[in-house]
Amino acid sequence: MMATGLPQHRPVVGSVFAAASPALLPDPADERFPGRGPVEGGRGSCGGPQRKYAAPAEDTLVTDRDTVTVALRHGLEAVDILRLRRACGAVLQSRDGSTVAFLVPAGTWETWHLPGSSCTAGALVPAATDPRWVIPPSGAGRAARPTDAWVLRSALCEAACTLTAGGLGPF
Repeated sequence: MMATGLPQHRPVVGSVFAAASPALLPDPADERFPGRGPVEGGRGSCGGPQRKYAAPAEDTLVTDRDTVTVALRHGLEAVDILRLRRACGAVLQSRDGSTVAFLVPAGTWETWHLPGSSCTAGALVPAATDPRWVIPPSGAGRAARPTDAWVLRSALCEAACTLTAGGLGPF
């Protein structure tokens, strides 16, 4: 538990806790999951009106940001560290839930060399309301603020040490 007294659940792909965090689950209207799309007309399984889902918004390619991608557990540990330091920018979970992506300033991909992670030029940024955001865009205009690349590198190294010490490594 955290200081708020509310239990904090971390979703694990395929676990019962994944249902506790709907923001990290795939969009029900996603066409890659047969039988989960919208149903035209009719009533829902509880007798109420059938819910119609909007098609997921397309991701927008942003060239003024790069993307650092790491495994889910490693990335969530780094998010916790960065949030404690008040240095975490926008973070996005992948569609399949296996990785998280940190938005970093453009040009980071040229000098990024950290085992267990990859950095690519550009970023595919979904709408600010997309449920895949771990740390959503905020502020005026809902801009996706980047995380400083060297602060992220430090947090990823610290997260790897923490996970390894806890028996969840090596990274």
